[in-house]
Amino acid sequence: MVIRKRSPKWRRQPADRPSQILKAALLVFGEAGVTDATLDQVASRAGVSKGTIYLYFASKEDLFRQTIRHALPAAPTEPAAQPSGTASRQLRDTLSRQWHFLTSESGLTLSRLVAAEQWQFPDLAELYAEHVVSRFVEELAWPIRRGTATGEFRDIDPLVAARMLAALAVQSALWQGAGGSGAAAGKSSAVVLRELTEFYLQAIAQSDSAFPQADGASDLRGALNS
Repeated sequence: MVIRKRSPKWRRQPADRPSQILKAALLVFGEAGVTDATLDQVASRAGVSKGTIYLYFASKEDLFRQTIRHALPAAPTEPAAQPSGTASRQLRDTLSRQWHFLTSESGLTLSRLVAAEQWQFPDLAELYAEHVVSRFVEELAWPIRRGTATGEFRDIDPLVAARMLAALAVQSALWQGAGGSGAAAGKSSAVVLRELTEFYLQAIAQSDSAFPQADGASDLRGALNS
């Protein structure tokens, strides 16, 4: 009786190997750092030989650079000319989408690696600023600009307001990834996002309710505008 060997149900194609190696490298670099990480560790995590890595990447430094580039989010898609829903709803959706990336395992690893290695790889820090922070600001500015034009938000500079929100979200995501601190400790990611969003929307709201006054307190809005 002839026993035929079964073909595997799925076999990794050569075209998939670079992506597989880059995903494994992000995990290894994130755990060990660039200095202590080895290509043997990356090869083992990716399920390939060390020699296979050299088919696609010239060195560990080259692999690290390509790993960071691969982990960057895709460019934002410009919203429709007449987006549905309010500007507040659009801003919530945009912030939620970005928050999901910032607090994801890959997003947190990416930001930590860039921060830790920025002195050795300053070009990657600039790349992160361009592809993560600047694009985040650009996405947030769209609904803020729309809201100020329609009167839903108070009269503010959309880019300045977007930069403030992006900075708040990026730092909050890092704190959340580290387990939080102080009042934020123990709160779920969804709770932190909700509190951050409500705080910001109240700050840019057209209504005077965005500036609640304590008993006997002076008019804060007037003080800020004086």
